[in-house]
Amino acid sequence: MAQSVWGYDSDNGPEHWHENYPLAKGDKQSPIEINSKDVQHDSSLSPWHASYDPGAAKSILNNGRTCRVVFDDTFDRSVLRGGPLTEAYRLRQLHLHWGSSDDHGSEHVIDGVKYAAELHMVHWNPKHGNFAGALKQPDGVAVVGIFLKVGKTPKAEMKRILEEIDNIKTKGKEAPFHHFDPSILFPKSRDYWTYHGSFTTPPCEECITWILLREPIEVSSDQMAKLRSLSKNAENEPVHPLVDNWRPPQPVKGRIVRASFK
Repeated sequence: MAQSVWGYDSDNGPEHWHENYPLAKGDKQSPIEINSKDVQHDSSLSPWHASYDPGAAKSILNNGRTCRVVFDDTFDRSVLRGGPLTEAYRLRQLHLHWGSSDDHGSEHVIDGVKYAAELHMVHWNPKHGNFAGALKQPDGVAVVGIFLKVGKTPKAEMKRILEEIDNIKTKGKEAPFHHFDPSILFPKSRDYWTYHGSFTTPPCEECITWILLREPIEVSSDQMAKLRSLSKNAENEPVHPLVDNWRPPQPVKGRIVRASFK
């Protein structure tokens, strides 16, 4: 398997990643399955706050593995603070993981429950100089994870992202994406689980403080179908739908998951 061709197929999928990215077999890998009975309520965990500048949104792209929205992170214009974090972290990008049908697709699993998709908002700690530097530090990155569940009432919040899907159908396509406030994607409840883990894609660096929101946001089945209409092939190649771009849960290996709620 060539270094650049990791993916989610049987020949280059998660069970092969460690061949080129040994960290994928590390002790602090993500995602994990969270079991309520093993979670420790921590009353010292404070609420988290995001102050996002809608003007920081730049573009939306299909990189063949996910749909990603990119933000300007050259200064502290969109930041996450509080919760388990001791500093302000800058928003860099958000992306999604989803399944081939509505009954699976999330990376984290909660008490055996899989959601239709999982949204990751990736932030980094500017005290480490730049994003590459942050990847090398245990407190380098903070990711807010939001579950998407299929329900009757489509989420207006996801509409903006899904409207652009037709413009980024195939791998390598990018479209302008301006004036977007990602905080509209947060559920009403701020309750969260937190633990130390890794990126869920190679090289799987173990630099992430995860803030997983307990309450999912709702999307319609049609909205999920729209996401699945993306392709992982380039424009001039045979069509391969971009689906099941999730990594299965990894061993917890003694890590403690804390909850901000009882």
